[in-house]
This record gives sequence, structure tokens and C-alpha cells, in this order.
Amino acid sequence: MAVPTSQAAPAGPSAAARARSARRFLVGIAVVAALGGALFGYDTGVISGALPFMEDHFGLTSLGEGVITSALLIGAAFGSLIGGRMSDALGRRNSLLWAGAVFLGGALAVALSPSVVAMTVARFVLGLAVGSASVITPLYLSEIAPPHIRGRLVSFNSLMIVSGQLLAYLLNAVLAHWAAWRWMLGLAALPAVALSVGLLFLPDTPRWYISKGRRDEAARVLGRTLPAEDVPAELARIDHARALEDDARRGAWQQLRTPWVRRLLLVGIGLAAVQQITGVNAVVYFAPKILASTGLGTGASITATIAVGVISVVATAVGMSLIDRVGRRPMLLTGLAGMTVSLALLGASFHLPHSPAVSALVLGLMVLYMAFMQATLNTGVWLLLAEMFPLQVRGLAMGAAVFVMWLVNFGVALAFPLLLDAVGAGTTFWFFGAMCVLSWVFCRRYAPETKGLALEDLEYELRKAATSQGN
Repeated sequence: MAVPTSQAAPAGPSAAARARSARRFLVGIAVVAALGGALFGYDTGVISGALPFMEDHFGLTSLGEGVITSALLIGAAFGSLIGGRMSDALGRRNSLLWAGAVFLGGALAVALSPSVVAMTVARFVLGLAVGSASVITPLYLSEIAPPHIRGRLVSFNSLMIVSGQLLAYLLNAVLAHWAAWRWMLGLAALPAVALSVGLLFLPDTPRWYISKGRRDEAARVLGRTLPAEDVPAELARIDHARALEDDARRGAWQQLRTPWVRRLLLVGIGLAAVQQITGVNAVVYFAPKILASTGLGTGASITATIAVGVISVVATAVGMSLIDRVGRRPMLLTGLAGMTVSLALLGASFHLPHSPAVSALVLGLMVLYMAFMQATLNTGVWLLLAEMFPLQVRGLAMGAAVFVMWLVNFGVALAFPLLLDAVGAGTTFWFFGAMCVLSWVFCRRYAPETKGLALEDLEYELRKAATSQGN
């Protein structure tokens, strides 16, 4: 007997409606949470356009430029340390709300700072939000996304970081016509407000709810992203994963006494240092200053920096599409080779007489360098750090590596203006080129290849590789 239409019809539309609702919910999460990544990018990139005007306003020396630029980065180093612990105690959503409030207050304080000291303190406080967001945002996205789109959703945050830097360069170019450097810095308050308001309408993650014994709330969130029949199995999976991780944390410090684990930790810290010591953030923070040293005017230098932002976004997208096909080590080695050649040519170009053609050459070589960097080293290092550590020490080791990354970033930002004054742009970029050569040797010798291996199989392979290298 045929089933009556009135009884059979509702099942299809109901499932389709649930799927549409889940997509809208996940898009909303991605847009709101990734504002944390965009703020991260904006606040690190905007200083490049503001510095030339701040230099005149405050009478900054090269040391003053380095201190103001790097204050945010030392704040970010400590923010990355407290971000994970805070998110465990307060929740991922509430911790992002806290970061949004600090983003807002820090942006306004930076824009209104009356002195170098006040500016430095405000930038440090803003850095606490940047560092916290760099840890909490990917954590929030990875825990709330269904398994089948988790990778794409978390990678979207990386794309938003470089997009935030591009937005900063675009606004810098517009506002440079009025020397409105305070507006450049203060406009970061707008996405901070959007982040805070948007988070008020989002839940915390199922994993955090379960960790606090709030199983019903975890089930409600999962019901918004998964078919109803899949929710019990996902709850059980989260319970099992948490039990394994709790056991792993209890053994973390003991595991670090194991020679092969210590060796992997040192390799991870080395990779984090490589990502920064090769000069990327010298370009991100000081591109207009570099271009101005070729004879280009302040406004034109700031406008030309947009090309650096555009290539960063495009190259990051390209790198994300290639990394699983090409492999991690080939990407790192190819990128470092390309960066070395770019920096060697860039250093040589500063020994040419100043002219519009030389300014265009310098910009082109900076863009070429950033293309290699963002597509290969930036993408590869972050992915390796997320994959290479055994479960027992993954959180501890990742935190240590990211902390070192921010500290080296701080050192580069502080030293770069001093190096420009002391030895000139040409020699400074040759120094970064030499660091690329040393980094290539380091990666050739020590960087692991994790392509095509399930996380469950990596520990055995990495243990074998680390043990053989140590002999």
C-alpha cells in the first residue's frame, strides 16, 4: 500500500531545513570567531602605516620605533601563555569575550595615547588580546565544528589573519592622505565591538560544556551542527577523547624526560624561531619605512604596501591548497630557497641609485619574498607544530613553541630599525638571507615529514626518526 502523502512529505523538508539551519549556524560561528583572527592581523599590520607619522609626532628614534612596535609582541607572548588556561577556566566563548573587550579598550587607548610611554603600555595591553586570540580562536573553531569541515573552518582563521593585515594596509593608504594615524589605530575598535556583540549570540563548545559536567548544553550545541541521530555518538566520542587527554596531561612532564620527545620539542622550538628569524615581520611592520628609504614619499610608500597584503592573502590560500599534496618538508625547503634568492636580490637593490624604478624593484622583490614566505614557511610551520608532538606533550610543547615564536618576533621588531640605521637596508636583508640559508640547513636536517600519516601513526614514525637522528 502506498504511504499517504500527508504522512510521507514532512521527513524530507525537515531534514533539509535542519541542514540549512546548521549551515547558517556554522557560517555565523566562522564569521564571528574569525573576527579574532582579523583583529590579530589588523593590529599587527596597522603599525606599518602609523609609524611614519608617529615618528614625526613623538620625535621617535629608531629605538623608540622598535619599542612601540615590539611592545604588542611581548604582550602577545604572555597573552598566548594565559589564553589556553583562561579558556579552560572561563570557557572558549567567555575568553574570546574577554579578548574582545581588551581589543576594544586597547585600540582606543593606543589611538588616544599622549606619549611614547602611554603608547608602549597600551600596545602591550593590546598584545595580551592578540596573543590570547591566537590561541583561543582556533581552539573554539576546532571544538565547535563538525569533524567533516573542521580543517576548513580552522584554516579560515589563518586566512582571516592575513586578510586583517590587508585591511590595515588599505585603510592606512586612505587615511595617510590626512596623516590620520590615530584613526588608523583606533578603527580596530569597530571589529572588536562586532566580535563582542556577535559572541553574545553564540554558545560555548560541546567539549568545554562536557568538561564542566553540562552535558545537556553540549547536546543542544551538537544538535545545531549534526543530525539528531549522530549526537549521542559524538557525545561519547568527546567523552572518550577527553579521558585520553586527561591521562596524557598527567604524564606530560614525565614524557619530556624521554630523549626523543625532548628532541622533538627542540625541533619544534627551532621551527618556530625559523619562521620569525627569516624576516617576515620586518616586512609586515616596516614595509613603508623600507620603501621610503629608496626615495619614495610617505603616502606612496604606504599605498604601495597594499601589494604586500594582497600577495599574503593569495599566497596563504595557495599554500593551504598545496600543503597536503606536496608535503611539509618540500614546501619548507622550496620556500626557504626562494626566500634566500629574494632577500639576496633585495639587499643588492638598495645599493642602486634612488629612482622610481628602484623603488618598484624593491617593492617587487618584497612581494616575491612574501609570496614564498606565506605560501610555504608560514603555512608549513603552523601545520607541523600542530601535528608533530605526541599526545602526551602536545599542549605543553605547542605552547612553548608559540611562546618562543612571539619572543623572536619581538626581537626582530625591536632590532630591525636599529639595524637599518647601523648597517643599512642592504646589509640587513642580506643578514636575513643568511638566516634563510641556516634555516634551510636546519629544516633539511631536522624538520619531520607528516604528510599522509594519521595522527595516531605519527608518534611511532616520529619516535623512530628522532631516535635515528640522535644516534
